[in-house]
Amino acid sequence: MSKQSGKVYLIGAGPGEPGLITYRGLEVLASVDAVCYDALLDPTLIITLPSHIERYYVGKRSGKHSQSQGNIENLLIRLAREGKNIARLKAGDPMIFGRGGEELEALKDAGIPYEIVPGVTAATAVAAYAGIPLTHRDYASWTTLFTAHESTEKENSDMLFPYDRLASMGDGTLVGYMGIKRLAKVVEELIEGGMSPETPSAIIERGATQAQRIIGSPLIDLPQAAENAGVEPPGLIVIGKVVGLSEKLSWFESAPLSGKRVLVTRPASQAGSMYELLRINGASIVPAPSIRTESFVDNRAWDSFFEKKSEGGWIVFTSENGVRYFVQQLFQHQHDWRTLGNFKIAAIGTGTAKAMREIGLKADFIPSKFTTDTLAGELALIVEKDENVIRVRGNLGEPNVEESLEKSGANVLPLQVYETIIAQLDDGIRAWVNEAPIDIITFTSGSTATSFIEQWGREEAIRIASKAVIASIGPFTSDVVRSIGFEVTIEAETHSIEGIIDAILIWVKKNQ
Repeated sequence: MSKQSGKVYLIGAGPGEPGLITYRGLEVLASVDAVCYDALLDPTLIITLPSHIERYYVGKRSGKHSQSQGNIENLLIRLAREGKNIARLKAGDPMIFGRGGEELEALKDAGIPYEIVPGVTAATAVAAYAGIPLTHRDYASWTTLFTAHESTEKENSDMLFPYDRLASMGDGTLVGYMGIKRLAKVVEELIEGGMSPETPSAIIERGATQAQRIIGSPLIDLPQAAENAGVEPPGLIVIGKVVGLSEKLSWFESAPLSGKRVLVTRPASQAGSMYELLRINGASIVPAPSIRTESFVDNRAWDSFFEKKSEGGWIVFTSENGVRYFVQQLFQHQHDWRTLGNFKIAAIGTGTAKAMREIGLKADFIPSKFTTDTLAGELALIVEKDENVIRVRGNLGEPNVEESLEKSGANVLPLQVYETIIAQLDDGIRAWVNEAPIDIITFTSGSTATSFIEQWGREEAIRIASKAVIASIGPFTSDVVRSIGFEVTIEAETHSIEGIIDAILIWVKKNQ
């Protein structure tokens, strides 16, 4: 009996802002076995997916295709025939200038079941983010969407598109996709077809992202205005009287980090709040985790912990990962919160304490400075002689906590619940990083820094960092960063995610 085919979900992710993907799109994306994704997506949609989902980068940019269209279609068919459910994730709406129809034809011919999950197309979203209503009772009663980048397989493609008809249709709005490279030709054809050279027009570069730019001018001057501004794809062309409303209706304001590309090396599973803070402040996020964590179960140490539960003492958490994996393994061992009833809990800082609060635990002790040295020193003054201290840790945790507490007479039990390893680099991450120079690289632990060098190789890591400033979460991380040969420009005073974002904002404001 042949293996049942998987299903392909053709999903539109919307343009730019990751929040523009539909609820159905997110729901499907989290449930599939594999995702085949394009270049123009917000990368945080991919990097935050569950680790078991296979990822295939099939991105296409102007003049740079990682895969041919035929290869993409064959990949979808192969994965489906392996019994996998696949998310085919495309920017905007795949059914509007997204070649979705071609991929569906290939799937239909191959007998592969599919579902279409529509997305918000660039015309509506990008125009809205620029404050341009595509229709307006006083200015435009119709909108026409067209592609200015026609198939090279068409014979005499320049002559096939009816620019003269578009030009003669009267008041309305034209929205051109993928036309940056052929802008001069498009404008020439429209004016020759009868459109007024003074028609309000604009190019919206990287619309619905914090890197968005609006370059407006009369139609005849638009190619020169684009050239003067150094406009690069992706961009949307909007032509019509409604463009004149952009200045009045503009709402998507630039934020402090607008135009800054910030590379985040923090593990994807922990970086959600960091992505959000950077996004709120206008950064273009480049997620490139240098490390990832895996559960590590030490059954002998857990048995020792359970033997001490009636005696109680202290449980010490020095990372969010420690909290997460400790709780997972506690329940896996058929225990619950009652096991912790006789223990007080110490957290290294506000981030770890927040992770505890989210699962219903409250920190009894947080040191005055969020470092392991301060935690160890101050906790040693509180812990009684022979009192139990359960030190929850990963494989790279500093031994200073155990050493300091043991010197004070505590009975310390190291309980390793996870291990940190170098994250895998895939084609999508490489494409995001290499798209343009990085402005700021963030390191939130010593291991993110050392693994960054090992992950990319020293020569490539130096190239990536050549035009960037380094932001560190605190003194220990800064020391590690310097030890690998990088200069630390920004160091957080408060050693937390909020602290490093604040330090970046302060530095950017001083250096604008």
